[in-house]
Amino acid sequence: MEIERKFLIPRENLPENLEEYPCHHIEQGYLCTSPVVRIRQSDEEYILTYKSGGLMAREEYNLPLTGEAYSHLKPKTDGILIVKDRYVIPEKDGLFIELDVFRETYEGLLMAEVEFPTREAAEAYIPPEWFGEEVTWSSRYHNSALSQGIRL
Repeated sequence: MEIERKFLIPRENLPENLEEYPCHHIEQGYLCTSPVVRIRQSDEEYILTYKSGGLMAREEYNLPLTGEAYSHLKPKTDGILIVKDRYVIPEKDGLFIELDVFRETYEGLLMAEVEFPTREAAEAYIPPEWFGEEVTWSSRYHNSALSQGIRL
């Protein structure tokens, strides 16, 4: 079960020391958006993911892929390939902020996700002041929706 909240980040609110945090280059494409079936390359790791419907909480299953399998599936994806850099920033209570800085088609979009162990923890979370609008409850900010060219 994936339990997460998502927030837009105004560019002027970006942490100044971003380069101090681990960063992963990610590209991902969608073989299907309902249900979500995604392939992702994160640095040198390749993953096939299934996600059920839902907003804050949904089932998620990850399976490893080889680079060869990823390359074979990539031309079969639908829509826009999502390209982003993901910074992993430590947060209070042992949590992490995954700050996505989108590239190419969605250049300029900044979104933060925080994953939680329980719904209760997610509901009790108070985001840092540098976060902007919460978009947890809007499916248009799912990467699968962005892959279909949703205008923001």
